Amino acid sequence: MNLIAAVKAYVTKMTEESEPGMKILLMDKETTSVISMVYGQSEIQQKEVFLLERLDSPNQSNSLGLRYLKCLVFLRPTQENIGLLCNELRYPKYGAYYIYFSNIVAKADIKILAEHDEQEVVKEVQELYMDYLAVNPHLFSIGLPTCMNSLSWNPTALQRTVQGIVAVLLSLKKSPAIRYQANSKLCKDLGTRIDEVMSKESSLFAFGQNSQPLLLILDRRDDPMTPLLNQWTYQAMVHELLTINNNRVNLSGIPGVGKELSEVVLSAEQDSFYAKNIFLNYGEIGQNIKQLMDQFQAKAKSHQKIESIADMKNFVEAYPQFKKLSGNVTKHVTVVGELSSMVNKYQLLDVSEIEQEISSHNDHSSHLQSIKKLINNDKVRNTDIAKLVMLYALRYQNHSNNDVVGLIELLKKRGVPDRLIKNIVNILEYAGSHARQSDFLNVENALQSTKRFFKGLSGVDNVYTQHKPLIHETLEELVRGRLKDSLYPYVGNHFLSGRPQDIIIFIVGGTTYEESLTVHSFNKSNPSFNIALGGTTIHNSTSFLAEVEQATRNLPRKHTRNIRNVRFD
Repeated sequence: MNLIAAVKAYVTKMTEESEPGMKILLMDKETTSVISMVYGQSEIQQKEVFLLERLDSPNQSNSLGLRYLKCLVFLRPTQENIGLLCNELRYPKYGAYYIYFSNIVAKADIKILAEHDEQEVVKEVQELYMDYLAVNPHLFSIGLPTCMNSLSWNPTALQRTVQGIVAVLLSLKKSPAIRYQANSKLCKDLGTRIDEVMSKESSLFAFGQNSQPLLLILDRRDDPMTPLLNQWTYQAMVHELLTINNNRVNLSGIPGVGKELSEVVLSAEQDSFYAKNIFLNYGEIGQNIKQLMDQFQAKAKSHQKIESIADMKNFVEAYPQFKKLSGNVTKHVTVVGELSSMVNKYQLLDVSEIEQEISSHNDHSSHLQSIKKLINNDKVRNTDIAKLVMLYALRYQNHSNNDVVGLIELLKKRGVPDRLIKNIVNILEYAGSHARQSDFLNVENALQSTKRFFKGLSGVDNVYTQHKPLIHETLEELVRGRLKDSLYPYVGNHFLSGRPQDIIIFIVGGTTYEESLTVHSFNKSNPSFNIALGGTTIHNSTSFLAEVEQATRNLPRKHTRNIRNVRFD
């Protein structure tokens, strides 16, 4: 199950079916993101697509001299897009239109389009199921920053999530049994809606399958700790400290960064260094950056020796590759340099060490003292201190000596903003012990936090920690056939007779790059299983807390009445 390969196969089909010749690709905002996740502009141009345009853009080309061009239309089948496409077909700018929808389109909408195609320019209408963001081969996102209001589904987000998962299933040619987390109405509602679509569109799901796959729907609230932690592998670390948005990282706020590096693309499909280092830890990345620099300097040195026509010819031929390597080196040195700067400036190794201890085992008085000590360290960011208190609040919510109230007083004395203090209460309302099905925070965990140090470049000492997301344990139970039906019931009457080989896990409320690493590692060490992971979004701690705030807004405080020193006015 390779999500990126599935999307690329659809794009190839789209560009090749329209016969040779120059083409324009007309998209909407969301389908533009779908394509840009797997192809760079130069790669698309190699498929005879010389112009990319947005159907919803007022600046769309108005020239009538483009009738010789074929137009590939790739859109989500929304009412707004159907309306815009009707207008386009009424006054066509191009000679032929090949229309591809990213999901199941209603027959009534096809009829409306046909009625507006008075000049008979439409040559093809098809469904190509690319209605999700393929992030890594095993990882996808629906691209919804928030999906809840008052801890219930936002109806628009539910509909969009159903469509996204249906597209994943159809693109991978999977007709799965569905299981969901029993204590989560969000998961049950989503599973039921997907099952309804599969029943209604049964002909689309009639795949010849050797074994039945499984779609397992989980709730983010069952593991609220993972999105709060600092990360130490490349992709996860960049997302936590700099934020990755559709493979793009904004570096414009970093002092001394030139305009050409104000936004960089980090795509394993287009960048071999990133592909090799995406799951490696901070110390290893430091060593590999040094090797990349050495490699580049050696090439640069060889290019300095231009003494003959043959040397010039070789230089000109190698220049595009040399220039690409130069850009890549500069990009990764800048990114890793900024990560290193932030780690040192904000003492993130010290912060992470305490995070790992709290998330991995119970030791109340030691953890309380460690947090109090860091509260007095003015080099540590307010956001990191507040997150430590959130982790403590989650871990020791029911502990007899719980001192969240005392820690909040210390945060106030330190001058921590009210917004961050309110987040401590929000996280308990969102994912306190009342909301969690698993008891992973209430049992002494055998996984003690162990620290392994990787020393590479001078100044790069990486604490490689042992926290494992809850999804790791869930996967272990699942592949051993021990996942209890009472905790993860089936939707409808579709039951699995044996252990599934192909498993799609979806997390309502967002997944993380740490969980993506868990799935990647699991696939590598269990080759007979094929696991894909998806979420409504891919969170870092900032986006997660924004979702928690949105999800708990206007809710009465049922589970935190004992915390009286936080005002919500």
